[in-house]
Amino acid sequence: MSFNTDLLRAGVVREANGATLPPVYQSSAFEQDTAADLEKIFENKAPGYCYTRVGNPTVTAFENRITKLEGGMASIACASGMAAIMNAILNIVRSGDEIVSSASLYGGSIDLFRDIEEFDIKTRYIKNNDWEAIEGAINEHTRLLFAETIGNPCLDVTDVERLAEIAHAHKIPLILDNTTATAYLFQGLKHGADIVVNSSSKYINGSSNSISGILTYSGRFQWDPQMYPQIAAYKKFGPMAYIARLRNSLFRDTGACLAPMNAYLNLIGMETLGLRMERQCSNALELAQWLEETYPSVTVNYPGLKSSNWYEIAKKQFSRGYGAILTLRVGSKENAFALIDALKIPYTLSNIGDTKTLVIHPGSTISLHSSEQEKEDAGVFEDLIRVSVGIEDIEDLKADFAQAIEKIGAL
Repeated sequence: MSFNTDLLRAGVVREANGATLPPVYQSSAFEQDTAADLEKIFENKAPGYCYTRVGNPTVTAFENRITKLEGGMASIACASGMAAIMNAILNIVRSGDEIVSSASLYGGSIDLFRDIEEFDIKTRYIKNNDWEAIEGAINEHTRLLFAETIGNPCLDVTDVERLAEIAHAHKIPLILDNTTATAYLFQGLKHGADIVVNSSSKYINGSSNSISGILTYSGRFQWDPQMYPQIAAYKKFGPMAYIARLRNSLFRDTGACLAPMNAYLNLIGMETLGLRMERQCSNALELAQWLEETYPSVTVNYPGLKSSNWYEIAKKQFSRGYGAILTLRVGSKENAFALIDALKIPYTLSNIGDTKTLVIHPGSTISLHSSEQEKEDAGVFEDLIRVSVGIEDIEDLKADFAQAIEKIGAL
């Protein structure tokens, strides 16, 4: 089935009473017929549910749908996108291990990597697609490569197939944050990534009503038992060893599980993911082109512009669009604040992927805790505005940006 049909049908199990959406199992625990039945579930010798921190039927329905869309073997849904990244990474790294990551990351991911340095897990940041530097950063302690499909807010585009080739040549996995692209633009597992993470609070949900995250595993990576002894201990689960290890340790024990109601809201939202992304990508491209042509003093960054350093990679890698985020540089922080405040349609808040257009000043918000070098590497400058483009009528967005730019009068 094609993408939009998949959104409605893939991974769907017919409900006993004929409901076209799985019900919300708003229960913290589940009864079993006998003590022996419950024992088997705890021992992983029988399928079933015991406690929602470990698993829940509504959450499972969401996980199965995402697994089908990403083309993976299994998914685990978490309480947030950051929880999903943490689970994906800490499942395979230990004290003394290292991560090699693209330098152009979302500020929250940089903060997380800084936090785990206290556990002697070091991250080496390298400019995206700098193949020689990436090779040079990998050593005997490296346990994974990490990158974003489209950097947030840098909007650089990772050449995923090339990066995956490097990772696999060194017998390490590639973990890809696909939040800004989603499976609509790019199925990373089909292009060599081993684990894909989505902050499903964003485009998958689409309406900013639920915090959640999800990781999806390909089932194909061959775990070297010397490098990953914690995965080797789950060898009996075969291709599911990575997922089995995570479900039976870190995910279960840290408790960052997804609430059933949020899973349900995500299931509703993701049915229109394709339609929304089609409109949002179209709006973003037209708005970026119009701003670039109409206001030469505004520096517009968008992967779909021929002026973008990442246009050729984006053109090769994406077939349905170039994403729904663009950034503007307007000369100073004062200009950025004035422009944001003069806009009437967009909401000023720290999210992306909503049906509504959203704007933010990254330097004073999502990248506030980053160093000056980290901000520069991530494409964050004092005069930068990030625009997450929604599904509004494009002429209304153009008119609003026009009046705002003319109002501040400094461009």
